[in-house]
Amino acid sequence: MSENYARVECELGGRTLVLETGQIARQAQGSVIVTMGETQCFAAACTSAGRDDLDFFPLTVDYREKTDAAGKIPGGFFKREGRPTTKEILTMRMVDRSIRPLFPKGFRQEVQVISRVFGYDGENPSDILAMIASFAALHVSSIPFRGSLGAVRIGKVGDRLCALPTDIQKREESKMDLVVAGHTDAVVMVEASADQLPESEMIDGLELAHEQIRTICAAIDELRELAGKPKMEFTAPEPDVELEAAVGAYRGQLEVAIRTEGKHERDDAVHAVRADALAALTEGFDAKDELAARTKAVKNLFHDMNSSVEREEILSGRRVDGRASDEIRQITIQPDFIKRNHGSALFTRGETQALVSCTLGTPDDQQIIDGIEEEYRKSFYLHYTFPPFSVGETRRIMGPGRREIGHGMLAERALTPVLPDHERFPYTLRIVSEILESNGSSSMATVCGGCLSMMIGGVPISQPVAGIAMGLVQDGDRAVILSDILGSEDHNGDMDFKVAGSGLGITALQMDIKVEGVTRELLEAALEQARVGRVHILRVMLEAVPGPKSEVSHYAPAMELIRVPTERIGFLIGPGGRTIKGLQEQFKVKIAVLSEEGEVSVSGLDRARVQSCLETIQAMTETPSIGARYTGTVKSTKDFGAFIEILPGTEGMCHISELGEGYIERVEDVVAVGDEIEVVVINVDDRGKIKLSHRQAMAST
Repeated sequence: MSENYARVECELGGRTLVLETGQIARQAQGSVIVTMGETQCFAAACTSAGRDDLDFFPLTVDYREKTDAAGKIPGGFFKREGRPTTKEILTMRMVDRSIRPLFPKGFRQEVQVISRVFGYDGENPSDILAMIASFAALHVSSIPFRGSLGAVRIGKVGDRLCALPTDIQKREESKMDLVVAGHTDAVVMVEASADQLPESEMIDGLELAHEQIRTICAAIDELRELAGKPKMEFTAPEPDVELEAAVGAYRGQLEVAIRTEGKHERDDAVHAVRADALAALTEGFDAKDELAARTKAVKNLFHDMNSSVEREEILSGRRVDGRASDEIRQITIQPDFIKRNHGSALFTRGETQALVSCTLGTPDDQQIIDGIEEEYRKSFYLHYTFPPFSVGETRRIMGPGRREIGHGMLAERALTPVLPDHERFPYTLRIVSEILESNGSSSMATVCGGCLSMMIGGVPISQPVAGIAMGLVQDGDRAVILSDILGSEDHNGDMDFKVAGSGLGITALQMDIKVEGVTRELLEAALEQARVGRVHILRVMLEAVPGPKSEVSHYAPAMELIRVPTERIGFLIGPGGRTIKGLQEQFKVKIAVLSEEGEVSVSGLDRARVQSCLETIQAMTETPSIGARYTGTVKSTKDFGAFIEILPGTEGMCHISELGEGYIERVEDVVAVGDEIEVVVINVDDRGKIKLSHRQAMAST
């Protein structure tokens, strides 16, 4: 064991959390293994020299779950993990959002924080342990960083809030999935989904999380005391006081420009002031390198002044678009915007616009989720896209980025709690949100548009759901909570949080806090203002679409569910699948056996064919009971009786004595192969053999 090895423990959620450093990855600036139960997560933090041409902080966060951690081999053809999964991307985002604001201002060296799951026991949460490992690796490293940081998941199992519910509890029992990161003084990041819980319970969950985070921070501090590396020296660049004053001379012009109505008109007015400042303050700098450096310095100072001006406007009671702090932008809704979609809505709020569609599919369209956790299928998923034209820009067009994955999952979590039970509505649902215009709150526009598109598509949701993006600007004792924030208010504010929910409670929450601390009173006020705004938006939505349509679109497949006896599943499928394939070909439908319990779906575009196929399957898989009456077909005759098919594939034996009254010498004297006769079931033995009676059927006629 290395002489620099150190280990600390703490109790968290009734379990032991172990942090170790100095054993592996010793060439990294910082590396830590975090263990709980048999789940082990590792993280390493490294930095390299900065570049003079960068005016941003180049931070990279990576998190991966290789399936060998759970004793599994990846599915698919290549048998090697590829692009990151949705869960991995969401975990990367949570780490990034937590740590990015806590590096010193002006730090421009490249930093990479890489985490891996080494072992997974199926119970203890790998994502939370990887977050803790990442925070600890930064703290024990030589990289300048604010200090210790912790992360925890809070669930609600039964009527009790609990820290670190097991992954099984999270999936099957918990009504809340609240992930919080923070330091000893304040919470810095929140990601949550909930089953329409009231705002007060969310606040209680945040407070419980912060108590646990303090315990984690104390353990990480202890680890640094035992094995932490000296922090590298970093001195923030000295401000150019003279240039600051020269740029500040344009503040009055900027204050006028920033009040211009309209996003692009406002941007043009601000850019005109900046162009004047650049022209005046770069005059005389002819050398290429000097001119580039001077131009960058002026732009950076102007950017800071622009932020300062907007913040002061807000604190003085004036938002740049003229709204009151709690005022929602004008909302317009066009239902059925794309007639061919199963359900669609064009949702516009101010200068943010989302075209959202709902598509109904069959069980074959379910998404298989394969990773270190137990494989499962998703019958509801939401895809969010943010094309460059939505903000009037051009950029390279690639696959969905981390931001699009994160925004899409936030909207998906917001809508999931109100979906109907699968047995009541067996469709697979896909929501697609295309952002056509954006000036803040596009993910919440996706929530609203997604809810509307499902109601228009005939999905019987339990409650309508709306979303709103909130902001906060704070300076000393002055604090202003903003409803329905613009993009610039998000960028320049101290906290942004997105709240989605129904009239009953919250279904999703995402929060990033850039200030040192936010009191419970301020959070309660912000969530209450968000609730009022959410209710206002819900009213506007329900004026346009009062409720779910009674029927799905005629473009959507018709679908019915049936439960067949488990012992009849094999008969329905047939040898090599011939029976089920024959039914699909005969009725032009899709048939899927959904579970070992005998749940079967029948779907197709022709509703009459679906119903006919359903009736045929019911007849094929029915278990005859004593006293049931059938019209059967004689399949064969023997000396002792006749074998009669009473259901497709189901035969019973009618003894010669039950073929009629009195003595019968030969079976063929009463029936012949191919005859249809009425029979009654008189016995079903424990092996499933059926005895029939034609005599009793005639007597009861």
